[in-house]
Amino acid sequence: MRIIGIDPGLQCTGYGIVDVCDDGCRLVEGGVVRTDSDAPLELRLHSIFEGVADVMREMQPAIAVVEQLYSKYRHPQTAVLMGHARGVIYLAAAAAAVPVEAYPASLVKKSLTGSGRASKEQVGRMVCHLLSLASRPQPDDITDALALAICHSRGQRSRSGSLPPALQKHSTAAHPIARRK
Repeated sequence: MRIIGIDPGLQCTGYGIVDVCDDGCRLVEGGVVRTDSDAPLELRLHSIFEGVADVMREMQPAIAVVEQLYSKYRHPQTAVLMGHARGVIYLAAAAAAVPVEAYPASLVKKSLTGSGRASKEQVGRMVCHLLSLASRPQPDDITDALALAICHSRGQRSRSGSLPPALQKHSTAAHPIARRK
C-alpha cells in the first residue's frame, strides 16, 4: 500500500510518500510545495492544490494522511490559514479519489516515539531510523509528513488489518463525494 503524508502549510506544504512492506516502510519520495509569500491568498491556495494534485496523480497513493487542525487561542488566525491549506489538500485528494485520514500530532508522536510530547528532534530521529535514512529530511515539513505516513502504516500492519483502537478513535476518513447525474 502506498501512503502519502501531508504537512499543510501556507508557505511550505511538505509531503512524504512511503510504501508499506511486510517489515515496515520504504521511502518512495519526499518534497515540498512552496508558495509565493507575496501572492494573494487565492493564488497561494491554488498553488498548493495544483502541487498536491500533481503529486497524487503521479504517485497514486492509496490514502492520504494529514495532521488534525488544532488552534492555540493566542493564534487563531494561524489556525484559520491552516484550515484553508488543509481544505485544498482535501480537495486535491477528492479529485484524485484518494481517501483522507487525520491524526492529532500527539498521536503521531506517540506512534513513532512512545511519547505524545516528543520533540521534533526525537520524531526526526525515529523517521530516519524507521526509513533507514542517513540524515533527517529537510525542511522539517517533509519529516513531519513522513511521520504522518509512518503512523498510518503502523495501524495498517496491525494483526486485525484495521486501525488499532487508539487510531480508530481519531480517524476522520473522507467519505466518497456525491456526484451530480
